[in-house]
Amino acid sequence: MSKHLLFELGSEELPPKTLLKLSNALLNNIIQGLNAAELSFTGSKAYATPRRLAVFIENLASAQPDKTVEKRGPALQAAFAPDGTPSKAALGFALSCGTTFDQLERLKTDKGEWLSFTQAVKGQATESLIPDIIRQSIAGLPIAKRMRWGSFTTEFVRPVHWAVLLFGDNVIDTEILGLKTGAATQGHRFHAPQKITLTKPEDYADALYKQGHVIADFEQRKTIIRDAAQKAAAAVNGIAHIEDDLLEEIAALNEWPVPITGTFDPRYLELPPEVLITTMQTNQKYFPVKNAEGGLLANFITFSNIESSNPKSIQQGNERVVTPRLSDAEFFWNQDRKKMLEDRVESLSSVIFQENLGTVYDKTMRVKNLAKFIAGHLGADVELAERAALLAKTDLMTEMVGEFGNLQGIMGRYYALAEHEPKSVALAIEEQYFPKQSGSPTAGSTIGQILAIAEKIDTLVGIFAVGLIPTGDKDPYALRRAALGILRTIIENKLNINIVELTEFASAQIKTVSGQTRDQAETADRVIDFIFDRLKGYCLDHGYTADEFDAVLTVIPAEPLDFMQRLQAVKAFRQLPEAESLAAANKRIRNILKKSDTQPAASVGALVEAQEKQLLQAALQSESDIQPLLAQRNYQATLNRLAGLRNDVDAFFDHVMVMTDDLDLRANRLALLNLLSEQFLTCADISKLQS
Repeated sequence: MSKHLLFELGSEELPPKTLLKLSNALLNNIIQGLNAAELSFTGSKAYATPRRLAVFIENLASAQPDKTVEKRGPALQAAFAPDGTPSKAALGFALSCGTTFDQLERLKTDKGEWLSFTQAVKGQATESLIPDIIRQSIAGLPIAKRMRWGSFTTEFVRPVHWAVLLFGDNVIDTEILGLKTGAATQGHRFHAPQKITLTKPEDYADALYKQGHVIADFEQRKTIIRDAAQKAAAAVNGIAHIEDDLLEEIAALNEWPVPITGTFDPRYLELPPEVLITTMQTNQKYFPVKNAEGGLLANFITFSNIESSNPKSIQQGNERVVTPRLSDAEFFWNQDRKKMLEDRVESLSSVIFQENLGTVYDKTMRVKNLAKFIAGHLGADVELAERAALLAKTDLMTEMVGEFGNLQGIMGRYYALAEHEPKSVALAIEEQYFPKQSGSPTAGSTIGQILAIAEKIDTLVGIFAVGLIPTGDKDPYALRRAALGILRTIIENKLNINIVELTEFASAQIKTVSGQTRDQAETADRVIDFIFDRLKGYCLDHGYTADEFDAVLTVIPAEPLDFMQRLQAVKAFRQLPEAESLAAANKRIRNILKKSDTQPAASVGALVEAQEKQLLQAALQSESDIQPLLAQRNYQATLNRLAGLRNDVDAFFDHVMVMTDDLDLRANRLALLNLLSEQFLTCADISKLQS
């Protein structure tokens, strides 16, 4: 027997930016509770609107399955006293099982014999289990700050007003957050304020839509909003600019979304488009409208949570509200341009970067030195790199960025271009923050790449120097993202940068912390380890295996790009038919060299057996052959050439005893193995590869 289950919690308007998170968490918590209670079901779905969270469970079992529980008691030798009567342990076990000693059984295994008790346990009815599952699910929601209301002692993210709990066509009578459960939900606050009585869980969404003027399905509302926005934009010959975060927020603000198209004064189109987009999206929750070429139109799309009899008044109201916002942005733009970015550099001294690391001005000077260092190694324009670093943070002191923090870097680019700074400098000011998030592009320009790396490595080293190293989920300075950003910028743009030298240079710039001289080498080592930990995650995400990564890490390549080239070669090498045998041979070679009490000869001297002489000739030839390949960093060709040693290596181990009693001969054979090991270690330690 199974029935559908519906739980709905009605409340005041829920926080729009966390609505979907709360909805998903409630569904997951209830599913976990059902699974823990061994209650089977065939499907589930979450619903979420500004005034409700709901979960529908399809074909939920009416009761837990009956099961047999077997308990194991004390071992048989401990079950009886010397006089043959039941021991205290045996009697205690019987009592814990709710039975008598004579009802206990004996369990025999290959490890011995124990007292046992087998009991048939009848499954509990679902209706008796659901209330606690729901209460625990609500208690486990990710709510940062709960509130109380009225004279109630219960807590939730917002005051709650009703609770529906239907199992089939029956109400499960209980209390949720101080509310008695029932079958009555509520529709749209204005269009259908009356109560709606539900008769079956499966009718929930349909009843709310037809009787309540509510679209309960969050994803359905998102689709409706997206389609309606594009249709409204098309009516003014435009395309709605829709970003996922805003789309979700608008879906979380409306139970019955109705599009409204508005306009604003075209003169504001002279402002940078990012300013207009940010103003409309952040402050007003509007979708901007673009033309076919991607330029902004003097239109916006907003959504009303009501079908108004006078939509024109809503349009005009929104137009009146957005105009002062755009006017403020225009004022900021004009005011900011009265002062050059270079003239703002000194004012960075008034902004603390980190209390033990000084001001943003101090950071700027360090980043400037780092940019010079990196540009010099890459053969890039040092003056442009230094100029970009000098101006990089100056837009933080502008009115526009003070109002819209997400425009840092972007406004720096616009102001730099307006001041006729070199285009590469202006672009780098924006690109210093790239990649902005996981999967987003890295800096595209050379100066931008240099500045992005310099800015991030200074932050990494500085924060490590003051001991604020990320732990668990805590990473307030986004150091993991910074490290990955450095790696992605280097690898994806094929930059030959020595990460060890760079980190040591960055560490040397921070000589003291809180007036105390610090161990620069220790900080550099910890940062390097941290970066290589991020590199491992990056490599695993890109299809490489842990043993392939370890094989390369053993030889400690200092350049991330070089690391990846070696890693690609190792991955290709292990596909060769010789790979498994050579990996095993290398492991054997490394073990022999490690455990031997005899030092290898300085060079390979006289050998006796034909197989070892042949291996020596083959090894000397391969050593000569791989030198030009290594100079070209052609690691794949190098490993392919070394794979040609397989037959000679196998023949050597089949016919030659390395640890002979002749100590001179043993030293020569060890020298031969050392020669082979060093050749393979020019690329990676293939002995790390697992079969």
